[in-house]
This record gives sequence, C-alpha cells and structure tokens, in this order.
Amino acid sequence: MINAAHDLGTENLLVVPGAVHIPWRTDYDPVPNDVCDARAKEGVARLLPLAEKLGVSLNIENIFFNGYLMTPAEMNAFVDGFKSKHVRVHFDTGNIMEYQFPEHWVPLLGSRIKNIHFKEWTKKGTDHSLESFRPLLDGTTNWPAVMEALDKVGYRGYLTFEYFHPFPHYPEALIYQSSDALDRMLGKKA
Repeated sequence: MINAAHDLGTENLLVVPGAVHIPWRTDYDPVPNDVCDARAKEGVARLLPLAEKLGVSLNIENIFFNGYLMTPAEMNAFVDGFKSKHVRVHFDTGNIMEYQFPEHWVPLLGSRIKNIHFKEWTKKGTDHSLESFRPLLDGTTNWPAVMEALDKVGYRGYLTFEYFHPFPHYPEALIYQSSDALDRMLGKKA
C-alpha cells in the first residue's frame, strides 16, 4: 500500500494498526490489549522505513469499535513513540462520538493530525450502533466547537466526509447535501 500511495502521488495512507475486537466479525478471537499493542507497534515499525523513504505518511485512525487507542493520550503515545514525521493521525470525528467528543480530542492531538474524516453521529436514543452514523449536520456533533478547535491548532489539511448508508433513492443527493453541509461548516455559506 505504501508503494501504491507513492505511485499514485499521495503522501497519505490511512492505517488501522490493530484491533482488540471487531464487533461485526465472528471469524476470530478477540486479542488481549497488550498483544494488540505489541503487534501494532511492530507492524508500523516494519512499515516505517519504506514510508520514510517514499515520503508517505502512515496516518493512524482512531476507531472506538476496535477497542484500541481509546484516548488522545494513548494515540499520542503510539504516534510519538515512532519519533517520525511519517507517523501521524487520521482523525475520525464520528468514531469517538459514542463515548467522547471530537472537540476534546483535537486540542490534545494538535499537529499530529494529518487528515480528518468528518463523520456525523447521533447520541439521541439508546440504540448506538452503526445506524447512529448520520449524514453531516443530522446528528449531535457540536460542529462549531470542532471547527473552532481545528482552527486553534492550525489544521489546514484535508477534510473528507464518510458515511455508510447511501440514500436508497436518488443517492446522488447525499453528495449535494454533504457539499452544502461542508460549505456551511467551513463558513463558505451562511
């Protein structure tokens, strides 16, 4: 994947370094936290020399559902442990919303953030599943606070939208809705 990223001219590669548990998979046994951590560090350390040589950043994504790197401090320790500008964070706003808040993570991750997935989540109701992911602005994320936190840390990288459930009818409408939401969030529309 590092070679592919380089050959395609992108400097960023999203990396999920490990998982203690993956709720939607039943074909494996959960991995103890210390084993997951050791394997993740070993795997990224093996990839890092090639990434550095080719100028590709290994951007570690925060995924609460996998039970690994569950706090900003854990993410920072993991990333900082490699002492390389080629290991950074791919921050996903929605992946932490079930239990925490992206505007609290951003100041702590700071300049480690290389890329961002804007993903919406709703804390309304009690059924917190993959169905809790929503189209942008149709959830409970405090987007003004997220945007303010990103501005304070000087983030100027990519913002991408991620959503799992395309509209069943006229799915292209989601593209227009997402574009409009992003324009509003970025202050390009009132």
